[in-house]
Amino acid sequence: MMRKKGLMVVAMLLVVSLFATGCFFGGTKQKDNGKIKIGFLLKTMQEERYQKDKAAFIKKAESLGAEVVFAAANNNARTQLSKFENMLAQGVDVIVLQPVNTGTAGNMVKMAHREGVKVVGYDSMLVNGPLDVHVMQDSWAVGKLQGETMVDWLKEKKGKVEGNVVLIKGQPGDSNAIAMTSGAKKIIKETPGLNLVAEEWHEGWAPDKAMATAENVLTKYNNDIDAFICNNSGMARGVISALKAQGLADADKVFVAGSDADLTNIRYVAQGIQTVDIFKKIKPLARTAAETAYKLAKNSKKDVKDVVEYEKLIDNGYMEVPTIITPIVKVTKDNIEETVIKAGFHTKEEIYGQQ
Repeated sequence: MMRKKGLMVVAMLLVVSLFATGCFFGGTKQKDNGKIKIGFLLKTMQEERYQKDKAAFIKKAESLGAEVVFAAANNNARTQLSKFENMLAQGVDVIVLQPVNTGTAGNMVKMAHREGVKVVGYDSMLVNGPLDVHVMQDSWAVGKLQGETMVDWLKEKKGKVEGNVVLIKGQPGDSNAIAMTSGAKKIIKETPGLNLVAEEWHEGWAPDKAMATAENVLTKYNNDIDAFICNNSGMARGVISALKAQGLADADKVFVAGSDADLTNIRYVAQGIQTVDIFKKIKPLARTAAETAYKLAKNSKKDVKDVVEYEKLIDNGYMEVPTIITPIVKVTKDNIEETVIKAGFHTKEEIYGQQ
């Protein structure tokens, strides 16, 4: 009996010790080592471009003397919440967040604010929630540029601006997908000869789902589709796979627009398979986000508007968010050299092979 009591006392002392040292269940913040610690939480690493986001962000943050805690959420909102909580437990000073679900991510920001941690929005603007600052490309302008390029292509290839158009949209409810689609639809609505025959959302921005949509539309309209406008490069690849099966993967026959400038897509553009892809200049986006997060951490007691330079305030349904906007540019067969190659995004050898 005395032995059991002794063991119970030891166990209780151990529990008290774990609480005192902040080690119990990993729920208490880790000790601060004096170095600025920035969390960088992406929604996914599925697309090729995100390797470049990660590398550019970490390189910039580390050059400023910060430590980066990186994670990605595999397009799963619950996974992202768990990783967000883990970053707070690790004692980050600022979190840079690309939300999986832009409609509910505001709750994570509120959680961070309760811990005294600021949040920088990255790429996809969360809605109906607080956000200290946002760094983005203008997604609406991306869609509009895709639409304008389609109109020019129809003039050149068909001799008139008319035809059947399909919109291949990304994650349902995603603010970027909504904005890109809105920009493209503005051009479609303003052009009387264009007929929007289908528009579909695609969970997880999945290329295989985009391929299935394209196959169904091509079957329904007996291949009489003139243009596919896709919210990202991966889904454009899915569309091209469907077109290949019908012998239509040819930039002279069917217009295909993507966005992200993935290497395979730029190769398709160079080969005359895909018409255009939008290069969203990842390095400036990632570097600006890292620098912004660092400034906020260094000036945590100051008002955000006194710390960062921003282009405009964007109303996200909850507040007007100070927003920094980085450049976009279209990539066609004729300007690959002066766009993605000149920017060091892809090399000439990667695109064209060894000459």
